[in-house]
Amino acid sequence: MKQPLAYIHPDAKIAPNVVIDPFVTIDKNVIIGEGTRICSNVSILEGSRIGKNCLICNGAVIGGIPQDLKFMGEETTAEIGDNTTIREFVTVNRGTASKGKTVIGNNCLIMAYNHIAHDCKLGNNIIISNATQLAGEVVIDDYAIISGGCLVHQFTHIGAHIMLQGGSHVNKDIPPFITAGREPLSYAGINSIGLRRRGYTNEQIRDIQEIYRYLYLSGFNNSDAISRIEAELPATKERDEVITFVKNSSRGIIKSYFS
Repeated sequence: MKQPLAYIHPDAKIAPNVVIDPFVTIDKNVIIGEGTRICSNVSILEGSRIGKNCLICNGAVIGGIPQDLKFMGEETTAEIGDNTTIREFVTVNRGTASKGKTVIGNNCLIMAYNHIAHDCKLGNNIIISNATQLAGEVVIDDYAIISGGCLVHQFTHIGAHIMLQGGSHVNKDIPPFITAGREPLSYAGINSIGLRRRGYTNEQIRDIQEIYRYLYLSGFNNSDAISRIEAELPATKERDEVITFVKNSSRGIIKSYFS
């Protein structure tokens, strides 16, 4: 259902059962999947790709031009997966030549006043609370929960299943399965409650705790801790995920509050 008071570019590709409220602007080169609702005063700009059964709330701007002086008008996209909710006044910029696209995955909840900058890549089942700001090329893995009012430095990588304290300043990578908080931002333990909610067993959680005992509580530097983990702990999916994350961290990982 398309309101006569909405502007829809004739080249936009919109599924027949999309609901579009009054005062919406939908630009050229836009695709919107079936079952999605676009609320009043939303702007869906060139290069936007919105999946099925999404909710885009009042005042959001999807596909805005990147806030990057290197952007030269290249054709890029802002992509939102299925069943994702974008709340009021969220801004999602499209990509630049660096990555070509900004991506938000499936089943995400992006609460009001968040900013997702150019070339960010967000996985599935992510929750970001109000007024968090992501700089360019941030990566957030599946099931991460980012509390309100966080500031995330460009190029930062935030691992899967983490819980981040509200108001945090993130300038180092946050490895998976942990909680992070305090100032400066530090490791504060395993996200055991979140892991149990997602079906992790007590044995898996104990294994993850042992991994982080080596990494954060043993007194080893990161390289030595990873070598000991590889040599002394049995191979599991979770162990290998942590090892790969730390080895690939370009900014370095956060320190421990307990060290």
